[in-house]
Amino acid sequence: MHYAHTLANRPESEWEPLEAHLRAVAERAGAFAAAFGAQPWGEAAALLHDIGKAGAGVQEYLRASAAGRGPRRGPDHSSAGAVLAERHGPNVLGKLLAYVVAGHHSGLPDGVNDLPRRLHKPVPPGVALPPELEAVLPGLPGLPLRLRRKAAGFQLMFFTRMLFSCLVDADSLATEAFTSPDRAAWRCGYPPLADLRQRLAAHMTRLAAAAAPTAVNALRAEVLAACRERAALAPGLFSLTVPTGGGKTLASLAFALDHALAHGLRRIIYVIPYTSIIEQSAAVFRKALGDPESVQAPGPGAVLEHHSNFEWPDEADEGQDTRRARLAVENWDAPVVVTTNVQFFESLFASRRSACRKLHNIARSVVVLDEAQMLPTEQLRPCLEALRELCANYGASVVLCTATQPALNKGELPDGLDGVREIAPDPEGLYARLRRTRVTDLGPLDDTALAARLAGHDRVLCILNTRAQARLVYTLLAGQRDGDGAGGPAGEDGLFHLSASMCPAHRSWQLARIRQRLRDRLPCRVVSTQLVEAGVDLDFPVVYRAMAGLDSLAQAAGRCNREGGLPCGEVFVFTPEGRLTPRDRLPPFLIRPVDATRTTLRQHGADPLALAATRAYFQELYWREGEWLDSKGLMARIEEGAGGQSFPFPGIAKDLKLIEEYSVPVVVPWDDSAREAVAALEYAEFPARLLRRLQRYTVALPPRARDALLAAGAARLVTPECAVLENMRLYRDDLGLCPDDPAVWDAGELVL
Repeated sequence: MHYAHTLANRPESEWEPLEAHLRAVAERAGAFAAAFGAQPWGEAAALLHDIGKAGAGVQEYLRASAAGRGPRRGPDHSSAGAVLAERHGPNVLGKLLAYVVAGHHSGLPDGVNDLPRRLHKPVPPGVALPPELEAVLPGLPGLPLRLRRKAAGFQLMFFTRMLFSCLVDADSLATEAFTSPDRAAWRCGYPPLADLRQRLAAHMTRLAAAAAPTAVNALRAEVLAACRERAALAPGLFSLTVPTGGGKTLASLAFALDHALAHGLRRIIYVIPYTSIIEQSAAVFRKALGDPESVQAPGPGAVLEHHSNFEWPDEADEGQDTRRARLAVENWDAPVVVTTNVQFFESLFASRRSACRKLHNIARSVVVLDEAQMLPTEQLRPCLEALRELCANYGASVVLCTATQPALNKGELPDGLDGVREIAPDPEGLYARLRRTRVTDLGPLDDTALAARLAGHDRVLCILNTRAQARLVYTLLAGQRDGDGAGGPAGEDGLFHLSASMCPAHRSWQLARIRQRLRDRLPCRVVSTQLVEAGVDLDFPVVYRAMAGLDSLAQAAGRCNREGGLPCGEVFVFTPEGRLTPRDRLPPFLIRPVDATRTTLRQHGADPLALAATRAYFQELYWREGEWLDSKGLMARIEEGAGGQSFPFPGIAKDLKLIEEYSVPVVVPWDDSAREAVAALEYAEFPARLLRRLQRYTVALPPRARDALLAAGAARLVTPECAVLENMRLYRDDLGLCPDDPAVWDAGELVL
């Protein structure tokens, strides 16, 4: 008897036979791959993946491990199946199976060096092709792909990654069902999409009943009706172009649910550019879909939010209040997933088992790209190719949802998207009817003059490009108020600051106070970074915006006269000048967008936010970016490896990074809840639940900046991944984290 898994201190009669494991994985992997027409491929990969465990060396290791003896790592058992896949697979395509089988533990291998080395290993004695594959494997049906000549290599690599996802998720679930049946029992019971549609309909009815009979609300109702009507269109590529404040968030959810139910799609995946607003968006969806506050009780919630201020450990017992959510994060099997651009696109190009595991669940889903203009410019070509492939061969629908639609269509962009269908009724007309602001370019403006202008308005929002400048302008305003710049109790006189130097809990508290003052029509002056430009509903009569990309100017305008209470709101654009320190200069990543904006303003100065101006801006921007639309040359590298199927999976994963240097979190014990969690964290055997709770108390810093705080003794590591601020004098009630040592801030560029 050959075994796949053993149980410590249990008799062999209770161990899992290898044949039973292979069949269990094949059943699951085949079902997963059936979503994109590749069921036989999924079953074949599964029947091969652990065949190497039949070798005497692996069986000896399993017995020794069950008895508490032997090495921690066993012999290589994945190469044997890879060798058999290439040897017996259909013509050259057997190599695709070899990648999947060889990498099912360590990740997809490099096809230039690693995979060839492993394919030269001898098959251990006693390991043979399973009988059911002897006749089937050479005759596997052709790939279920409509190949495109210019992107065939990309498509083969993408298919291999999706097949890999089916195998590793099936392997994980089957193994879990045997070794941890209690844990496996938590993976069930989500509400069906039909129930979610009914909940959303009831929620929208309540909103409509409570809404004032304004022109804006009438327009929102029209957008919602159009989304529901056009949900019957065949799956594929869509755009939803609705001005800010037009109700596109819930309207897009209505489209996604109706569209999924009309065409048998399985889930909705919302992709959002900013981690700072993902919790807010998930909360909106939970409210609309009647989800409980927790995703556990009184039943499993429909909405899963997946972002990674902290990565949960692989093995931890968090208790049932977080268990189901953590399990769903592994493979995205929830009905509604809310995630980030980083998580979504980097996973589509990943090679690691854990990152790829969820990919097969994107097939036959509705993917809504919120704020689609935020697609990463330097990786735009590979990201667009991935979206095209999801629609062409994996049954997905993709919705580009934004007020400022980027020029991504064929004819506007080389290798742009074909067949994108607009959902909104008459986008040009919507823009004209929702136009509530006038844009004025003030030209150059130094900080002192800017602060003086802001002081002249009772209610005004000023959005700047960096934390440093936002802090400086706020301090100048505070100095005008009390003469010393020290500031009194934050916000008491209506002066506020917002940036990612403040932890999310602090920002939420500030935003609640700001909204209350606006409702009460009290003086309210806010100096902020661009974090207020997406997903933060504010309504100011006047907005100042530092020069940036035209899409950012449009987002800023969306915070002005949002509900149409004034005949016309005022948006003033200015070019910052006279910065006091080098770190306040224009961030390098804004140079090309600003140049494109200036060109657009010269051509469309009368109405720079019109849809024609937006199209012109993005065409200008993409022209200026040129080769930077694929800055690492990923598409060329993928096609180079297509002939011999020598795909550099780890190298592509390493270079497809939306954020080159990830920030790291520092926990700020800002209130009693945070202080209690930090105190408990030091003694927690399984800290995941506490880390989850502390996400709302983190400030993201470049790694070098956090290291400077640690070196100065201003912060300390409580766990290897969790630094906690010790010197709370560095965290101000008005500005957030403000280290006295400027070197901390100079260590990395801080934007939001």
